[in-house]
Amino acid sequence: MVNAEHSVHGGAAAGTAGSGFSRTRAVLWLVAAVLAVRQAAAVLRQPPGERLTDLETWIGDNGVLHVTGSLYDTGLFTGTPFAGLVLKPLARSAERSLGIAWTFGTLLLVVALGLVTARALPGRVSRRTGLLAAPVAISLLMLSLPVRNSFHLGQTSIIPVLVVLLGCFVVRAERGSGVLIGVGAALQPAVLLFAPFLWLTGRRKAAVSAAGTFAACTALAWAAMPADSWTYWVHHVAGAGLGERADSLANQSLHGALLRIGLEGPLEIALFGVLAITVAVVGLRRAVRYAEDGQLLLAVALTGCVAVAVSPTAWQHQLLWVLLALVGRVGVRARERLVWPAVVVLVMTLPGRMLLPNMTVLYPLRENVPLIAALAAACVVPFLPRTSPYFDRPVPTEYARPVPARWSAVPLAPFWRRQLSRPNLLLELLVIRVGYSVYSHIRLAATGGREAAEEHGRQVMTVERALGIDIERWVNHAVVNAKWAEGFFNFYYTSFHFLVPLSILGVLYVRRPADYRWARSSLGFATVLALIGFWFYPLAPPRLMPGLDFIDTVHGPQDLANPDYGAMTAVTNQYAAMPSLHFGWSLWCGVVILILAPKTWMKLLGLLHPLFTVSAIVATANHWVLDAVGGATVVGTGFALTYVLAGPRKLLPPARVKSDPFPKGEKGGEGGRSDNGAGPAVPAGGVAGETG
Repeated sequence: MVNAEHSVHGGAAAGTAGSGFSRTRAVLWLVAAVLAVRQAAAVLRQPPGERLTDLETWIGDNGVLHVTGSLYDTGLFTGTPFAGLVLKPLARSAERSLGIAWTFGTLLLVVALGLVTARALPGRVSRRTGLLAAPVAISLLMLSLPVRNSFHLGQTSIIPVLVVLLGCFVVRAERGSGVLIGVGAALQPAVLLFAPFLWLTGRRKAAVSAAGTFAACTALAWAAMPADSWTYWVHHVAGAGLGERADSLANQSLHGALLRIGLEGPLEIALFGVLAITVAVVGLRRAVRYAEDGQLLLAVALTGCVAVAVSPTAWQHQLLWVLLALVGRVGVRARERLVWPAVVVLVMTLPGRMLLPNMTVLYPLRENVPLIAALAAACVVPFLPRTSPYFDRPVPTEYARPVPARWSAVPLAPFWRRQLSRPNLLLELLVIRVGYSVYSHIRLAATGGREAAEEHGRQVMTVERALGIDIERWVNHAVVNAKWAEGFFNFYYTSFHFLVPLSILGVLYVRRPADYRWARSSLGFATVLALIGFWFYPLAPPRLMPGLDFIDTVHGPQDLANPDYGAMTAVTNQYAAMPSLHFGWSLWCGVVILILAPKTWMKLLGLLHPLFTVSAIVATANHWVLDAVGGATVVGTGFALTYVLAGPRKLLPPARVKSDPFPKGEKGGEGGRSDNGAGPAVPAGGVAGETG
C-alpha cells in the first residue's frame, strides 16, 4: 500500500508546471509562509511568563524541571511517563531560549506534517493538485484549532500524528514503520489503536512491531520511574484523571460528551464502553476497507478519528486527525464535492459558538462539534471508493445561461456561473451562521469612541437641517405621546429584523433555488459594504446624542456616558448606526418580494415592511433619516454588484447535454446510478419561475 501511494506522486511532482501554475504555487507558498510567521509571532510577542502556558508545566517555577519528585505532584503534567522521560531535554532547551526554539521546532513539525500529507494523497493526482497540495495542506494546518492551540500552549500533540504518518507513508520497512507508530503510542496511548489497524490490513509485522515498541518504551519508563508509572497507568487509569476536568469542553471524546450531558458513575462508564466498542468496530472496518481500496491516507485519518472518540480524554490540540479526513471524496456530482471539505475546515478552524447560535436546545451540538465531526468521519460519511466511476470524474455541474444584458452601458464581468439547483443545505446554513458571526464581531470591533460618534452625529444633523429632513425629534415625541404607536414600533423594531429576511431566504431556497442564489449574494454584498461604513464612520444614534431631548422608547432613559441595554450591553456596538441595516435588510426584503412575488397583493404587502421599518427606526430614535439613505445605498450597491459579477437575474435553461460521462454499461461500484444523473434540463422551481 505504501509503495502504491508513492509512485503516483513522484510522477505528478516531476511534471513541469506552466507559468500560471507557477504563479499560483508561489502565491500559495507565500500564504503558507505568512501564516507560519503570524503563528510564531503571536507566540513570541507575548511576555516570557505568558507564552506557551502548557510548557510552564515543564519550565515554570513548579514545573517538571524544577521540582524534585513525581512528574504528577503538581497535577499539571498530563503526558505519559515515557513522554516525561524523553522530552525533558527539549523542555530544558526551551527554558534556555525562552520558548523560541520550541516555537520554531513546532513550526518545522507542522511543515513536515503538511509535506507528508500532500505526498500521501490518494488516487491519480493531477498536475495542479501535485503542485498545490503541499502549501494548501500547510496553510490549513496553520489555521486549524489544534495547531493554533499547540503553538500557544506549547503542546507536543503534533509529534504522535507526524510519527504515524511517517510510519505509514515514508518508512518502507514494516518493522521500521511499526517502531515509529509504537513510539507515537508511547507518547499518546490512543495511537495504539493503529496496531489492530495494521494487523487487519495485512501489515502484521508492523502491527507486532508497534505493539512491541509501545510495550518496550512503557517498560523503560516504568523501570526508570516506577512511582510515576504507577500513578499514570493505575491511579489515573492511563492519564484519564489528569489535567482539566474530564467534562470540560476541551475534552472532545465520547467520555467527555457523556459527562457534559449529565451522566456519571457506573451508568456513564458502561454506556461509554458500549459506544467506544461500537465506534471502534465500525470505524476500523471502514478504515480497513478504504485502505484496501488504495486510500491509505483516508484510512489513517479515520483510525485517528476513532482514537479521538474512544479515548477517555481527547483535548482539542489532539484533533488533527479530523482535519486529515477531508481528503475523502463524497458525492457523485461535482457540485457536491466541496461540501465535506468545507464542513471539516469550518469545524476545525472556528469555535463551536461561531458555527451554531446561542440557543439552549443546540448546546449539546455546539459543545461537541469536533467530536461529532470525528464520529461522522469514522462511522457515517459515505466516502467514495476508487472503484467508483465518479471518484475521478464526477457528474459535471449544469449552469444556466444568463439572458442578454438589459443595460448595455453597464459593463458586465460575470465572475461566476449560476447553477439552477439548490446549494447544499448544511453548508449553506453553516456559511450563513459563520457570516453572521463574523459580521457581529466586526460590528462590535468597529468603534471609534464616543466623542467621534457624537461628532459624526452633529455632522449628520447639520446635513439634514440643510436638506430639511431633520424630522427625528418630532416623530419620536409624536410616537411617545401615542402609546399604541410606541408599542407597535418598539415591537416591530425588535422583532422583524432577522425574521423576515430569513423567512424570504427559506422560501426562495425551497421554491426558487436559482433566485435564492441571486438574492443571497445581493444581501451578502450589502452587509459587507455596511461593515465598511461601521468601521470608518462610527455614528451615535439620536437616542445617544446628549442635550437633544430624544427618548429611547425601546431601552428607556439612559446614562449616555454608560448606557445600559440589558444583556446586550457588552455584545453590541451602539455606534454602528450608519448605514442602517435595519432599513437596508428590510428594503432588500421589499425589493425581492416586489420582483419575485406572483400576486399584486403580495408585492404591495412586501413594500409595507420597509415602510414600517423606516418609521420604526426613526420613531424609536435608533437611527437618523440619513442612516436609512445609507442602508438603501448599500443594498442598491449589493444588487448592482451581483448584476455586474453574475449577470442579469433572469436565466435561460441550459442546453440539453448528457452530463453523465459514463455509459450505463460502465457504471458500478459504490455510488453508481441507474440513470444518467442529469435530471431534467429545467429543474422545478428553477428557470420556470424566473420570469418574475
